Amino acid sequence: MVTSPASAGLQRSTMVSLFGGSTLLWLGFAFVHVILLGLSLYGQGWPLGDVVLVYKTWSEHAAAGAQLVGIDSPWVYPILAFPFMYASLAFGSDAYQYTWLGLVILLNAGAFAMLIGSTATRRPRVTVAAWWWLGFLLLLGPIAMTRIDAVTVALSIVGLLWLSTRPLWGTAVLTIATWVKVWPAALVAALIMAGKGRWRLLAAAAGTSAVIVLICLVLGSGMNVFSFITEQTGRGLQIEAPVSTPWMWQAVFHVPGSFVYYDRDILTFQVAGAGVDVVGAIMTPLLALAVAAVLVLAVLAVRRGVVFTRLFPSLSLALVLAFIAFNKVGSPQFIAWLAAPIIIGIVYHGRAYRTPAILAAVLAALTQLVYPYLYYLILAVNPVMVAVLGVRNVLEFVLLGWAVWSIATSRAPEPVVSADGADAVGAVGADDADDREDAPHPLDVGPESVPAARNESLVATEPEQGPGATLVDER
Repeated sequence: MVTSPASAGLQRSTMVSLFGGSTLLWLGFAFVHVILLGLSLYGQGWPLGDVVLVYKTWSEHAAAGAQLVGIDSPWVYPILAFPFMYASLAFGSDAYQYTWLGLVILLNAGAFAMLIGSTATRRPRVTVAAWWWLGFLLLLGPIAMTRIDAVTVALSIVGLLWLSTRPLWGTAVLTIATWVKVWPAALVAALIMAGKGRWRLLAAAAGTSAVIVLICLVLGSGMNVFSFITEQTGRGLQIEAPVSTPWMWQAVFHVPGSFVYYDRDILTFQVAGAGVDVVGAIMTPLLALAVAAVLVLAVLAVRRGVVFTRLFPSLSLALVLAFIAFNKVGSPQFIAWLAAPIIIGIVYHGRAYRTPAILAAVLAALTQLVYPYLYYLILAVNPVMVAVLGVRNVLEFVLLGWAVWSIATSRAPEPVVSADGADAVGAVGADDADDREDAPHPLDVGPESVPAARNESLVATEPEQGPGATLVDER
């Protein structure tokens, strides 16, 4: 049965009216965050452990004038992670965890508000992206709020959404997120690779970084400002990392020399066994090779004339997944990173992003099962839970494969014929036909001339519309 454009448009309008109202969306936001708040404070496994034992300790030492990590001493995190940790002392040490959770909720609320915009201009894809994010947070559980990664996810979503109208500011926000925790560098790299005007985007990222480094140097950091680059290079294989799977199974079957242990220097559980040191040493170069391979595919896609809106979401997703799948750390909060590229993929492509959205949701659910509730079974190398962890790790590579396939098979948009018979390049591909009749969203259109009032967007534009006009990309 063929659905007429008018009928499809009516169905989308109905969906927006039923599920896309601002009140309902914000009620959903509140519901999800109340549940996450309760799980964070009272859930099994003490998900707030890092916040209370680690973040709070660093902050209290700085408040007492003893030591400012990243300035007075080397630190495992980029320097901008500390202001968010320190800010949680605003209402005193006893309220630290409550202040932290409130800060994360505020950051999420800001990103959510920017995502959904106003009801008058909201497109169906934005509504879907908003509900997907809420569902993803609920499936991921308290780890989505109880690590510094939560700050970077909210900042990254804001930065990605800002690219549509203020690409230089969006780049700056993504760079700031990178100086909180390194992984948003994948988004910056994807932006510079896929975006038009990449030298200006690169200059915005470099300039933002230079300001941050200069401030730290003035404060007396010396080379400590860069210490996060080398602080974790010598660590072993964390038990949740995909690369640790063989040794976890060796521990299950009591292979001599293979076991789980706690490293008190870096405060995490790792695997021991034959060959662990060698594999640990090659993982960082292997991660670099994986990233380089993805970037090579991106270069080829750009040369084929693939437009920004087609390439950027999959490239961002592939690079973020390379950071996760080839990482020897593998902390459960890493799965939270997937929210940013999946959200922008849904906003750009709608139903074409069903597969990665579903896979990411399954990854989130499996991660919450592993941590925090049944983590003690992972530590005891329970075979069922080690199998669950293994399935999750395999799905990371499945999702990475989808993203790589999407990049490799992407093509320049086919010319379409406008109402006056002239050829034009359709910025919205066939995969997005379900959203074609909606009012154009700036993120939906390719990178080219934008009115001066829109701040000369380098990434996504909204061409002037007239009777019979078609969306045009002139890359």
